[in-house]
Amino acid sequence: MDALGHLLGGLAIAATPQNLLWCFIGCFWGSIVGVLPGLGPMAGMTLLLPLTFHLDPTGAVIMLSGIFYGAMYGGSTTSILMRIPGEAASVVTCIDGYEMTKKGRAGAALTIAAMGSFVGGVFSVIGLMFVASWLANAMLAIGPAAEFVMLAATLLIAGAVASSTMPKTLAMLVVGLLAAMVGNDPLTATPRFTFGSLHLADGLSFTALAIGLFGISEMLMSLGSGASEAPKAPKMRELLPTRGEVRDSVGPIARGSLIGFLFGIVPGVGHIVSTSASYSIEKALSKTPEMFGKGAVAGVAGPETANNATTGAAMIPLLILGIPAIPVTAVLLAALTVHNVQPGPLLITERPDVFWGLIASMLIGNVMLVVLNLPLVSMFVTLLRTPRAYLAPLVLLVCILGVYSVKGSAFDLGVMFAAGVAGYVLRRFEFDLVPFLFAFVLGDRIEVSFRRALMISEGNPAIFWTGPAAQLFLVALVMIALYMVLAGAIRRRWG
Repeated sequence: MDALGHLLGGLAIAATPQNLLWCFIGCFWGSIVGVLPGLGPMAGMTLLLPLTFHLDPTGAVIMLSGIFYGAMYGGSTTSILMRIPGEAASVVTCIDGYEMTKKGRAGAALTIAAMGSFVGGVFSVIGLMFVASWLANAMLAIGPAAEFVMLAATLLIAGAVASSTMPKTLAMLVVGLLAAMVGNDPLTATPRFTFGSLHLADGLSFTALAIGLFGISEMLMSLGSGASEAPKAPKMRELLPTRGEVRDSVGPIARGSLIGFLFGIVPGVGHIVSTSASYSIEKALSKTPEMFGKGAVAGVAGPETANNATTGAAMIPLLILGIPAIPVTAVLLAALTVHNVQPGPLLITERPDVFWGLIASMLIGNVMLVVLNLPLVSMFVTLLRTPRAYLAPLVLLVCILGVYSVKGSAFDLGVMFAAGVAGYVLRRFEFDLVPFLFAFVLGDRIEVSFRRALMISEGNPAIFWTGPAAQLFLVALVMIALYMVLAGAIRRRWG
């Protein structure tokens, strides 16, 4: 009952006119970002990140979260209509979604994807409500030593699931940690790596780096991609699935909700793993597995449900543990930090307006997305037909205005362009930028928890393997490190 009472209070916060507006803007922009191939939620969130600095913390996190799960919704549109994933998590949907389009069932596929996404999103929010308090109480028992080992394990998880080779991934982690050290020392306020520049006293701007690495570099990458076929929009009457298609979707949607939620809780796993697992399980359980790859409804319903269930569950490590489970939530962590809101086990008691307002807004946002995505399919298709060369100047303008509006700093614009060029070059050489972002966002907390633990133990490193919490995280850390070494050796031998 306590959770229900808090949720009703959160609904009162989320249902205010201004928060409804931010939720709508986030969902609408997220849907557009998801529809545009290759852009993805990371670039979409970083583009509007500066706008949130002028909002209250609740409004800021509501809008950014709307972009996040809106992009997860929108990504299915191009996957189904064009066999081009709007973002990485929609890759699996391409397999059977496009085959349904070829059979004239594009409208039904879009509706089933929307139904599954709605159910998965709501299921994950309900799970978040009941898991949050228990997990927060458990986290309050750990000290700085266990926190350091946990954060180190998070970094290694980010490295383990990165798309680049292990040396390149480790290089990105190291560079990210070094970049986080620029500015005043968090404990003594001594300037470090500022080279006498006042612009660097507060450290490198996360906004400038993020927009440069993921906005500018994505624009440069997309300019080199070729044109794709023009999709056709299904008519409104074609959006209704048949009774048999609905019946075949019920089981996959139920299983996809549970699979997505469980995978979303685990830091570093993310949407690609959950959607792939859902697809594999549906194919294994199907009485007609030969239909998969030829337009099976379950091949759309299961993965799309798991996709959005993972989105909601990924908020649990962010809000309760204070660590980004996936790269996109690192942007949310940065936005909350700017507003002096520290995610972690005390967030529920110290800032219930932010926590419960966000949860309630996710329920409202999932309803908005169902209402938005299906009727606006024709508009999204028109957007897909726009040449990238025409969209690039608009994206560049948004990037410049976004970074400059934060501090009015020309120096930050320079950082943005430098990061954009560096990101483009690194991506061309197949470096994954996500580990850098994880290391940069978590760098301060890792350093502070490490140094505080050594202060408490008077320099004795044994504190890092003393106590059940530290030992548990240390075992996880060692296992992840061994996995990275073994996976790298296997790739070198059999790749």
